[in-house]
Amino acid sequence: MTHRKRVCCLLLLLMLLLTGCGRSWWPFGKRVDMARATPDGLYQQGLAYYEGRDYKRAVEVFQRVRELYPLSDLALMAEIGIGDAYYSGGEYIEAGLSYQEFIDLHPTNENLPYVMYQVGMSHYRQIDTVDRDMTEATRALRAFERLVTRFPDSRFAVLAEKMIRDCKKNLAEKEFYVGEFYFNIKQYQAALRRFEKVRQEYPNVGLDFMVNRYIQETRQRLTEGEARKKPAVKN
Repeated sequence: MTHRKRVCCLLLLLMLLLTGCGRSWWPFGKRVDMARATPDGLYQQGLAYYEGRDYKRAVEVFQRVRELYPLSDLALMAEIGIGDAYYSGGEYIEAGLSYQEFIDLHPTNENLPYVMYQVGMSHYRQIDTVDRDMTEATRALRAFERLVTRFPDSRFAVLAEKMIRDCKKNLAEKEFYVGEFYFNIKQYQAALRRFEKVRQEYPNVGLDFMVNRYIQETRQRLTEGEARKKPAVKN
Protein backbone atom coordinates (compact mmCIF):
# COMPACT_ATOMS: atom_id res chain seq x y z
CA MET A 1 0.00 0.00 0.00
CA THR A 2 1.37 3.41 -0.99
CA HIS A 3 1.91 6.23 1.45
CA ARG A 4 -0.97 8.19 -0.10
CA LYS A 5 -3.36 5.27 0.30
CA ARG A 6 -2.31 4.80 3.94
CA VAL A 7 -3.04 8.48 4.62
CA CYS A 8 -6.48 8.16 2.98
CA CYS A 9 -7.28 5.12 5.11
CA LEU A 10 -6.24 6.93 8.29
CA LEU A 11 -8.40 9.94 7.37
CA LEU A 12 -11.36 7.65 6.68
CA LEU A 13 -10.88 5.94 10.04
CA LEU A 14 -10.70 9.32 11.79
CA MET A 15 -13.96 10.42 10.14
CA LEU A 16 -15.67 7.22 11.28
CA LEU A 17 -14.47 7.75 14.84
CA LEU A 18 -15.70 11.34 14.84
CA THR A 19 -19.04 10.26 13.40
CA GLY A 20 -19.37 7.72 16.16
CA CYS A 21 -18.63 10.27 18.90
CA GLY A 22 -20.59 9.52 22.07
CA ARG A 23 -20.94 5.83 21.23
CA SER A 24 -18.81 2.85 22.16
CA TRP A 25 -17.61 0.60 19.37
CA TRP A 26 -17.63 -3.17 19.82
CA PRO A 27 -15.72 -5.70 17.65
CA PHE A 28 -17.04 -6.26 14.15
CA GLY A 29 -18.58 -2.78 14.00
CA LYS A 30 -21.36 -3.41 16.56
CA ARG A 31 -22.23 -0.21 18.43
CA VAL A 32 -23.81 0.19 21.84
CA ASP A 33 -25.24 3.41 23.20
CA MET A 34 -23.16 4.26 26.29
CA ALA A 35 -26.22 5.75 27.99
CA ARG A 36 -27.73 2.27 27.96
CA ALA A 37 -24.56 0.54 29.11
CA THR A 38 -25.32 1.48 32.73
CA PRO A 39 -27.71 -0.17 35.22
CA ASP A 40 -30.19 2.69 34.98
CA GLY A 41 -29.87 3.00 31.21
CA LEU A 42 -30.44 -0.70 30.60
CA TYR A 43 -33.28 -0.87 33.09
CA GLN A 44 -35.03 2.10 31.46
CA GLN A 45 -34.61 0.44 28.09
CA GLY A 46 -36.25 -2.70 29.49
CA LEU A 47 -39.12 -0.62 30.83
CA ALA A 48 -39.53 1.02 27.44
CA TYR A 49 -39.81 -2.37 25.77
CA TYR A 50 -42.26 -3.52 28.45
CA GLU A 51 -44.46 -0.45 28.10
CA GLY A 52 -44.35 -0.93 24.33
CA ARG A 53 -45.58 -4.51 24.87
CA ASP A 54 -42.42 -5.99 23.41
CA TYR A 55 -42.20 -8.42 26.28
CA LYS A 56 -39.62 -10.73 24.72
CA ARG A 57 -37.09 -7.89 24.37
CA ALA A 58 -37.99 -6.60 27.81
CA VAL A 59 -37.04 -9.98 29.28
CA GLU A 60 -33.75 -9.96 27.38
CA VAL A 61 -32.79 -6.48 28.62
CA PHE A 62 -33.84 -7.15 32.22
CA GLN A 63 -31.75 -10.31 32.14
CA ARG A 64 -28.76 -8.24 30.97
CA VAL A 65 -29.21 -5.87 33.90
CA ARG A 66 -29.24 -8.82 36.24
CA GLU A 67 -26.20 -10.46 34.68
CA LEU A 68 -24.04 -7.36 34.15
CA TYR A 69 -24.88 -5.50 37.37
CA PRO A 70 -25.84 -8.13 39.98
CA LEU A 71 -24.94 -5.83 42.90
CA SER A 72 -27.11 -2.95 41.72
CA ASP A 73 -30.48 -2.31 43.37
CA LEU A 74 -31.91 -2.22 39.85
CA ALA A 75 -30.89 -5.85 39.42
CA LEU A 76 -33.58 -6.75 41.95
CA MET A 77 -36.16 -4.70 40.08
CA ALA A 78 -35.04 -6.30 36.83
CA GLU A 79 -35.69 -9.74 38.32
CA ILE A 80 -39.25 -8.69 39.08
CA GLY A 81 -39.43 -7.14 35.62
CA ILE A 82 -38.58 -10.49 34.06
CA GLY A 83 -41.52 -12.10 35.83
CA ASP A 84 -43.82 -9.22 34.91
CA ALA A 85 -42.81 -9.37 31.24
CA TYR A 86 -43.45 -13.10 31.09
CA TYR A 87 -46.78 -12.65 32.87
CA SER A 88 -47.96 -9.78 30.65
CA GLY A 89 -46.94 -11.80 27.59
CA GLY A 90 -49.13 -14.71 28.70
CA GLU A 91 -46.20 -17.00 29.50
CA TYR A 92 -47.54 -17.94 32.91
CA ILE A 93 -45.33 -20.96 33.57
CA GLU A 94 -42.17 -18.92 33.00
CA ALA A 95 -43.64 -16.06 35.03
CA GLY A 96 -44.38 -18.29 37.99
CA LEU A 97 -40.89 -19.76 37.91
CA SER A 98 -39.31 -16.30 37.75
CA TYR A 99 -41.37 -14.96 40.64
CA GLN A 100 -40.66 -18.05 42.74
CA GLU A 101 -36.93 -17.71 42.05
CA PHE A 102 -37.11 -14.13 43.34
CA ILE A 103 -38.79 -15.36 46.54
CA ASP A 104 -36.14 -18.04 47.03
CA LEU A 105 -33.26 -15.61 46.46
CA HIS A 106 -34.68 -12.64 48.38
CA PRO A 107 -36.91 -13.99 51.19
CA THR A 108 -36.96 -10.67 53.09
CA ASN A 109 -37.30 -8.21 50.21
CA GLU A 110 -39.93 -5.48 50.66
CA ASN A 111 -41.57 -6.42 47.35
CA LEU A 112 -42.30 -9.95 48.52
CA PRO A 113 -46.09 -9.47 49.00
CA TYR A 114 -46.44 -8.38 45.37
CA VAL A 115 -44.24 -11.20 44.08
CA MET A 116 -46.10 -13.80 46.15
CA TYR A 117 -49.39 -12.49 44.81
CA GLN A 118 -48.06 -12.81 41.27
CA VAL A 119 -47.04 -16.41 41.92
CA GLY A 120 -50.65 -17.12 42.79
CA MET A 121 -51.92 -15.24 39.75
CA SER A 122 -49.52 -17.13 37.47
CA HIS A 123 -51.11 -20.39 38.62
CA TYR A 124 -54.61 -18.91 38.55
CA ARG A 125 -54.26 -17.91 34.89
CA GLN A 126 -53.58 -21.55 34.05
CA ILE A 127 -56.78 -22.91 35.58
CA ASP A 128 -58.61 -25.01 33.02
CA THR A 129 -62.32 -25.75 32.59
CA VAL A 130 -64.22 -27.66 35.25
CA ASP A 131 -64.04 -30.93 33.33
CA ARG A 132 -60.22 -30.81 33.33
CA ASP A 133 -57.48 -31.14 35.93
CA MET A 134 -57.64 -28.59 38.74
CA THR A 135 -54.01 -28.81 39.88
CA GLU A 136 -53.36 -25.16 39.04
CA ALA A 137 -56.36 -24.06 41.09
CA THR A 138 -54.94 -25.91 44.09
CA ARG A 139 -51.50 -24.37 43.56
CA ALA A 140 -52.98 -20.90 43.22
CA LEU A 141 -55.01 -21.40 46.39
CA ARG A 142 -51.94 -22.45 48.36
CA ALA A 143 -49.92 -19.48 47.05
CA PHE A 144 -52.61 -16.98 48.04
CA GLU A 145 -53.02 -18.60 51.45
CA ARG A 146 -49.26 -18.34 52.08
CA LEU A 147 -49.39 -14.64 51.25
CA VAL A 148 -52.30 -13.98 53.61
CA THR A 149 -50.62 -15.94 56.39
CA ARG A 150 -47.27 -14.21 56.06
CA PHE A 151 -48.39 -10.67 55.23
CA PRO A 152 -51.94 -10.34 56.57
CA ASP A 153 -51.78 -6.52 56.63
CA SER A 154 -50.54 -6.14 53.08
CA ARG A 155 -52.87 -4.66 50.47
CA PHE A 156 -52.00 -7.68 48.35
CA ALA A 157 -53.38 -9.90 51.10
CA VAL A 158 -56.73 -8.18 50.60
CA LEU A 159 -56.59 -9.01 46.90
CA ALA A 160 -55.49 -12.55 47.73
CA GLU A 161 -58.55 -13.08 49.95
CA LYS A 162 -60.79 -12.54 46.95
CA MET A 163 -58.71 -14.90 44.84
CA ILE A 164 -58.83 -17.55 47.58
CA ARG A 165 -62.62 -17.53 47.38
CA ASP A 166 -62.48 -17.77 43.60
CA CYS A 167 -60.04 -20.68 43.71
CA LYS A 168 -62.23 -22.50 46.19
CA LYS A 169 -65.22 -21.95 43.92
CA ASN A 170 -63.31 -23.53 41.04
CA LEU A 171 -62.38 -26.52 43.19
CA ALA A 172 -65.94 -26.83 44.50
CA GLU A 173 -67.35 -26.77 40.99
CA LYS A 174 -64.95 -29.53 40.00
CA GLU A 175 -66.07 -31.73 42.91
CA PHE A 176 -69.72 -30.98 42.17
CA TYR A 177 -69.19 -31.80 38.48
CA VAL A 178 -67.78 -35.22 39.39
CA GLY A 179 -70.51 -35.79 41.96
CA GLU A 180 -73.21 -34.98 39.42
CA PHE A 181 -71.59 -37.40 36.98
CA TYR A 182 -71.75 -40.21 39.55
CA PHE A 183 -75.33 -39.26 40.39
CA ASN A 184 -76.38 -39.50 36.73
CA ILE A 185 -74.90 -42.99 36.35
CA LYS A 186 -76.57 -44.02 39.63
CA GLN A 187 -73.36 -44.42 41.63
CA TYR A 188 -74.97 -42.75 44.61
CA GLN A 189 -72.40 -43.55 47.29
CA ALA A 190 -69.61 -42.01 45.21
CA ALA A 191 -71.85 -39.04 44.38
CA LEU A 192 -72.71 -38.47 48.03
CA ARG A 193 -69.03 -38.40 49.03
CA ARG A 194 -68.36 -35.68 46.45
CA PHE A 195 -71.36 -33.57 47.44
CA GLU A 196 -70.53 -33.81 51.14
CA LYS A 197 -66.94 -32.81 50.43
CA VAL A 198 -68.17 -29.66 48.69
CA ARG A 199 -70.41 -28.81 51.64
CA GLN A 200 -67.66 -29.39 54.23
CA GLU A 201 -64.61 -27.95 52.49
CA TYR A 202 -66.07 -25.23 50.24
CA PRO A 203 -68.98 -23.52 51.98
CA ASN A 204 -70.22 -20.08 50.98
CA VAL A 205 -68.88 -20.10 47.43
CA GLY A 206 -72.31 -20.07 45.79
CA LEU A 207 -73.09 -23.79 45.65
CA ASP A 208 -74.66 -24.37 49.05
CA PHE A 209 -78.31 -24.55 47.94
CA MET A 210 -77.65 -26.85 44.99
CA VAL A 211 -75.32 -29.11 46.97
CA ASN A 212 -77.80 -29.51 49.83
CA ARG A 213 -80.54 -30.38 47.35
CA TYR A 214 -78.38 -33.03 45.70
CA ILE A 215 -77.33 -34.48 49.06
CA GLN A 216 -80.98 -34.82 50.05
CA GLU A 217 -81.92 -36.42 46.75
CA THR A 218 -78.91 -38.74 46.79
CA ARG A 219 -79.66 -39.97 50.30
CA GLN A 220 -83.26 -40.59 49.27
CA ARG A 221 -82.11 -42.66 46.29
CA LEU A 222 -79.80 -44.66 48.56
CA THR A 223 -82.62 -45.31 51.03
CA GLU A 224 -84.92 -46.44 48.24
CA GLY A 225 -82.21 -48.74 46.92
CA GLU A 226 -81.69 -50.33 50.31
CA ALA A 227 -85.44 -50.80 50.70
CA ARG A 228 -85.64 -52.65 47.37
CA LYS A 229 -82.86 -55.01 48.47
CA LYS A 230 -84.71 -56.12 51.62
CA PRO A 231 -86.67 -59.34 51.18
CA ALA A 232 -90.43 -59.05 51.48
CA VAL A 233 -91.82 -60.13 54.88
CA LYS A 234 -94.10 -63.15 54.55
CA ASN A 235 -97.32 -63.23 56.56
